[in-house]
Amino acid sequence: MSRPRTQAEYLARLVPPSVAGLRRRSLLAGAAGTGALLGAGLLAGCGSDSESGGAESKTVSLGSNQSDPKPKDVIAKVMAGFQTASGVEVAINTVDHNTFQENINNYLQGKPDDVYTWFAGYRMRFFAAKGLAGDVSDVWGKLSGYSDAFKKASTGDDGKQYFVPASYYPWAMFYRKSVWQQRGYQVPKTLDELNALGAQMKRDGLNPIAFGDKDGWPAMGTFDILNLRINGYQFHIDLMAGKEAWTSDKVKKVFDTWAGLLPLHQADSLGRTWQEAAQSLQQKKSGMYLLGLFVGQQFNDDEQDDLDFFTFPEIDPAIGAKALDAPIDGYMMARKPKSAANARKLMEYLGSKDAADVTVKNDPNTLVANSGADVSGYTALQKKAAELVGSATEIAQFLDRDTRPDFASTVMIPALQQFIKDPKDISGLLTSIENQKKSIFTD
Repeated sequence: MSRPRTQAEYLARLVPPSVAGLRRRSLLAGAAGTGALLGAGLLAGCGSDSESGGAESKTVSLGSNQSDPKPKDVIAKVMAGFQTASGVEVAINTVDHNTFQENINNYLQGKPDDVYTWFAGYRMRFFAAKGLAGDVSDVWGKLSGYSDAFKKASTGDDGKQYFVPASYYPWAMFYRKSVWQQRGYQVPKTLDELNALGAQMKRDGLNPIAFGDKDGWPAMGTFDILNLRINGYQFHIDLMAGKEAWTSDKVKKVFDTWAGLLPLHQADSLGRTWQEAAQSLQQKKSGMYLLGLFVGQQFNDDEQDDLDFFTFPEIDPAIGAKALDAPIDGYMMARKPKSAANARKLMEYLGSKDAADVTVKNDPNTLVANSGADVSGYTALQKKAAELVGSATEIAQFLDRDTRPDFASTVMIPALQQFIKDPKDISGLLTSIENQKKSIFTD
């Protein structure tokens, strides 16, 4: 799924009305109540709290947020493949993406569908920890084609699996091969080499790193990768979960490093969208751009082969450069599905090579998570992206998926934008973030 185009759309996706502004209350509390949120039954699932009849039923229900025409069609074809393979009919309950996310809390507490689309990472772990998701560890025992990193991203705090990955898009440093070949640029392997390359690009009249944070979320990717490179995956995940202090020296080092890189970034970024920044790369005015694979949307068809990327370079040799952001979309199972046996059959199919093959055949721009899929139709860029994620030791889900939605929107968006505007008072900024974190993460 591509990123939202505007900050308003981003916030609508990120923080439902029932969560926005609630500082000390659990995400599960809701503000309007089940009746108000689900008034018209927009996200009323077909499931129930009973597992009776699961073994004999010939139906299973799916709650889907894939409401745009293309992904909706792909979902339908995947479910048709499952029905052919199993003889079990899938009742698909499709709801537009924003509404699905806005009502997810109440949906899972009510009568959700047997299986539903969702995200890996903190958003998965949150509902699993609250007892609102089904354990699919037994399903994982039957799956193949997934790296340890994908399994880790599907695992709850209790060590059990609650998620089956379907697709993903990695973040990396993108560039135009023709520009680099003309200038003789080499891929940097360390932070020092990145700084030296950026200085050379400046001398050559380029913006070293394209950058646009008008919509609030792109800067999260920069923070993520610096924290992963400087402090490692586990510290990053613990920080996102509210378990580490933002005032620690470790976090301060991230912002100090970022402050040193800011002069290499395209100026006036708070007034520029990610699309406009991507267009500066497309127009050969910028040398690099840290973004997701969807950056290619801003390139013409005849320019796609000129787009390449490298993973953000190593900063600490002890940490390495194998962790990355690669948001993963996939499926979860209800806590007590109406058709328990069929729900597990569906989850197993969704994690299979067959399901991935259906997805690739009908949506060749998608990167599927199962490495056993037939990806002969992938472009060179897609193949390289798949190899990058396959070789990753850890996969983070992006800041807004690895932490509470209210913290990401009400604290981190303005904080990162304030840092970009004035990077001098890092200590004061981190104190402010930490104080707000304590308030939000205290139910």
